Amino acid sequence: MPNQQKKIIFCVAGVLSFVCALGVVTALGTPLWVKATILCKTGALLVNASGKELDKFTGEMQYGLFHGEGVRQCGLGDRPFQFSIFPDLLKAIPVSVHVNIILFSIILIVLTMVGAAFFMYNAFGKPFESLHGPLGLYLLSFISGSCGCLVMILFASEVKIHHLSEKIANFKEGTYTYKTQSEKYTTSFWVVFICFFVHFLNGLLIRLAGFQFPFTKSKETETSNVAADLMY
Repeated sequence: MPNQQKKIIFCVAGVLSFVCALGVVTALGTPLWVKATILCKTGALLVNASGKELDKFTGEMQYGLFHGEGVRQCGLGDRPFQFSIFPDLLKAIPVSVHVNIILFSIILIVLTMVGAAFFMYNAFGKPFESLHGPLGLYLLSFISGSCGCLVMILFASEVKIHHLSEKIANFKEGTYTYKTQSEKYTTSFWVVFICFFVHFLNGLLIRLAGFQFPFTKSKETETSNVAADLMY
């Protein structure tokens, strides 16, 4: 492939990585990871509510990795509330899982920025034999994509398996008990998914630029090895 086309491919991959890193930085600080509706189970059972009557006992909230907000309803009007994960909810959530989500998100950001720099370096320099070259780009894309995947898996497990929304809704609620009715992942979560996809795409772009995947031998190399063996 001509050098000009390689430069264009590496520049595109570098720009994608840079935009991806900025997106994850923004996602990390926003309360737009999950939006949930919560039902005041205690109030609904007291009045035996059903159908549209449940609307008076249904609130909603949205939250991210550090903070969130919502509205509780238990038949007596809206009760807005705000919360911070640190330090308010440390005793209510699985701290180790949550900290790992933040840690892998930070690693994802750092490696994506390094990857963007490496792509630009490969576009305008000639580091083809070191870790700054294609091997390093493959390695960074794989590790970054793996970190993005881990962030999504860990966060999904925290929400679904550890019932994070219910724990937040019932935090400091001695009288009423709340139950999650519905949950959906919102903007910030899907930004991480897009970033994961970008790293997979970058791997294909490196291959498109004419560089073999690591640990794969070209047919020419295999043929020369066979020929060399026959000579001995």
